[in-house]
Amino acid sequence: MNVFWEELAAGFPDAETMARITIRLIVAMIFGAVIGIQRERAGKPAGLRTHMLVSSGAAVFLIACGEFGMNADSISRVIQGLVTGIGFLGAGAILKLYDRRAVEGLTTAAGIWMTAALGVAVGLGRFGLALVATLLAWMTLSLVRQLEQILNRGTRKSEEDTISAED
Repeated sequence: MNVFWEELAAGFPDAETMARITIRLIVAMIFGAVIGIQRERAGKPAGLRTHMLVSSGAAVFLIACGEFGMNADSISRVIQGLVTGIGFLGAGAILKLYDRRAVEGLTTAAGIWMTAALGVAVGLGRFGLALVATLLAWMTLSLVRQLEQILNRGTRKSEEDTISAED
């Protein structure tokens, strides 16, 4: 029984380190939530919870590496594994619709990938980088979508004019 308590005690850092870990995880969840809320509002399948979990999960991997005392080369390999693993998760979000000859889910997959990158940045303690990247990702998903809709309206209009002229 003594081994049990010793093992549990060894897994908990001092109060200052625990505060740093908690702050990083909360920040990672918040940044993931910013992207997740946007995706949720857009009616996409990977929404708030998915993005929060991806971001905080990536941060946990990096925080654990740092707490274990891994060197930069080892941490680099963990990041490589994360990028690959998230790629598989994103691949599951991509659908090929044969009846419409269209591919859907690429933006969702890219959003998941970006959210993991945010978690990595936060896990490494790069809050400024993660904040700027979060804002730019949100702008890309929200504002650029509006620009696409405006541009697509013009394309659809010219296609309709072409079809009408051919009739």
